[in-house]
Amino acid sequence: MTKYAVEPTGRERTFGQDEIIVSKTDVTGRLTYVNEVFCRVGQYTEAETIGQPHSMVRHPDMPRAVFKLLWDTIQSGSEIFAYVKNMAKSGDHYWVLAHVTPSYDRNGQISGYHSNRRSPDRSALASIEQLYRELLAEENRHGGRKEGLVASEAKLAQFLKERDLAYDRFIFSTLKAA
Repeated sequence: MTKYAVEPTGRERTFGQDEIIVSKTDVTGRLTYVNEVFCRVGQYTEAETIGQPHSMVRHPDMPRAVFKLLWDTIQSGSEIFAYVKNMAKSGDHYWVLAHVTPSYDRNGQISGYHSNRRSPDRSALASIEQLYRELLAEENRHGGRKEGLVASEAKLAQFLKERDLAYDRFIFSTLKAA
C-alpha cells in the first residue's frame, strides 16, 4: 500500500510560461498562502490547502535527498533554486523550477518560507529526470529510509563534485544549456 492517497496517473499538467505558482508556509512547512495558479494546477481549492503540509503535492518520483538539500538550505537562511516534480489532486504531475526563500519576522528570525515556481524549460528536464531517477533508485536500494537517504545524499554530492558545481550552479547550468 502506498503512503500517497492518490496514485500517479502518468499524465502531465502544464501551466503558462508567464504564470507563477506561489505558496507560503510556516516554519514547519504548513501552507499559509497559495495563489490561484497553485490551486488550478494542483487541482485543489484554497480551503483544501491552507494548514496542510506543503508535501501534499509531493510526487513519489521525487528523491528525498533533493528535499533534504532544499530544507537544509532554507533553514540555514539561504535561498535555493530546484526542479521539483509535483502531483496534483488527480494524480497528474507537473514540473516546476522552484525558487524558495526564507521569510523573516521583525527580530530577524525565520518565520516561514516563500516559494515562486515557474514552468521549467522543457529541454532542461531530461538531465534532471535522469539524475532524480538515479537518486530515487539509490534511496530504494537500501533497507531503511534513513540509510537510503544517506546513500542518495552521497550520490548527489558525488554527482555535483564530479562537475565541480553546487546544486544551484547545476540548476543554472541546465538553463544555459537549454
